[in-house]
Amino acid sequence: MKLFGHPIHPMLIVFPLGLLATAVAFDIVGLVSGDPTWYLISYWMIAAGIVGGLLAAVFGVIDWVGIPSNTRAKSIGLLHGGGNVVVVLLFIVSWFLRPTPISVPTTLAFFCSFVGVALALVTGWLGGELVNRLGVGVDDGAHFNAPSSLSGRPVPRRTPEIRKAA
Repeated sequence: MKLFGHPIHPMLIVFPLGLLATAVAFDIVGLVSGDPTWYLISYWMIAAGIVGGLLAAVFGVIDWVGIPSNTRAKSIGLLHGGGNVVVVLLFIVSWFLRPTPISVPTTLAFFCSFVGVALALVTGWLGGELVNRLGVGVDDGAHFNAPSSLSGRPVPRRTPEIRKAA
């Protein structure tokens, strides 16, 4: 699914990834500083990251359905999406295990969010593999001098000359 010529899913994933990773960083700052204000910030960043992750997932599923069956891209997409479901579930558990937004999270809450962010690194790499290596969501004629997606002009198919320039 595209908006202004670009896939929506990659536009949305930066928000949950950034929010959830920064929530973990703020939890670490809270642990080091002893200031519970950081846990409050982390609590709400996790909540926003969960919502953003669920929204990105909707567009990811739509994109995944459009990948041809029995391809490496379909398998990698399933691992990518399934892994990200686990990431969101880990952060949901972490969020619910926090006694109050301002209190020190439980050890299990920390564990879930730390494992979640580590897994997000793997699933993010898988998403990069889908786009950068397998070309999912990339226009067939993409190259350094392709016209803007807003121009209304079609992207020419990649010729050997264009491939050399790209």
